[in-house]
Amino acid sequence: MDTAWLDFERPLVELERKIEDLRAFADQEKLEFSDELKKLEGKAERLRGEIYSSLTPWQRVQLARHPRRPYLFDYIPLLFGEFTELHGDRTFGDDAAIVSGLARFEERPVVVIGHQKGRNTKENIHRNFGMPHPEGYRKALRLMRMAEKFGAPIITFIDTPGAFPGLAAEERGQSEAIARNLFVMPRLRVPIITIIVGEGGSGGALAIAVGDRVLMLENSVYSVISPEGCAAILWADRAKAPESASALRISAQDLYGLGVIDRVVPEPLGGAHRDPTAMAEILRAEIRENLGVLSRIPTQELLQERLQKYLKMGKFTETK
Repeated sequence: MDTAWLDFERPLVELERKIEDLRAFADQEKLEFSDELKKLEGKAERLRGEIYSSLTPWQRVQLARHPRRPYLFDYIPLLFGEFTELHGDRTFGDDAAIVSGLARFEERPVVVIGHQKGRNTKENIHRNFGMPHPEGYRKALRLMRMAEKFGAPIITFIDTPGAFPGLAAEERGQSEAIARNLFVMPRLRVPIITIIVGEGGSGGALAIAVGDRVLMLENSVYSVISPEGCAAILWADRAKAPESASALRISAQDLYGLGVIDRVVPEPLGGAHRDPTAMAEILRAEIRENLGVLSRIPTQELLQERLQKYLKMGKFTETK
């Protein structure tokens, strides 16, 4: 069983361990405990439903950051064929925090771009904890222009705490790289599907998230700032992150209601990390459906719809 678990999952984890121990004991001693196991499994199923049907925004933040949550390199072999990763921005270097390449989705050529975190300290250092430098965004833009040249749809996967805020990144034009992507993406003449699979942190996420369809896994988050950062600014106390998570309205359910995203994608009960294969199959159906719809829209109409999608976001009041 997965040894990584969150505090609010403790009662469920303890019950699941009890079930595993009883099953192992029964197998070892060749005893019959089927009735007891069925009762415990039923109890676990009810408890699982109770816990995950009433998650707070902060608990969803924790699930979005779960160490076992599927990353882009987990989804690629489950969703795409013939993936070939391409490296470098042809200006400075390669950024491992953003992965991009050519692939096939159900035999159709596509370009895949997304953030990539690491599973351990060594990988996280290599991937810069999923926080891209400007060359990462420039690499992504290079692949987007290639997709446009060859008429291939673009599929982006969002999972980053935010763009890297270091001095070197700023010196190499972090803000310009993000702004350039935001300027170019609305004008790309191919369908763009964006999927927020974990954390969607500020401009670091938005720089590859201007899509015709923005899908968001139900336990992912999307915000202008992290709950901890917001709490530090507003209350000078990062411990108030749960309160700021609620105030920021960063959950998929809130953002769908605000019109920021187009669809909340359901996850397997307990989160995507409990069954990555099932999660990938759910995403496969979503990509297939949206790609089919978008591919039938004439290019000029597609561009106009994309522009209007973002122009109509937000509300304001004019005063005299």
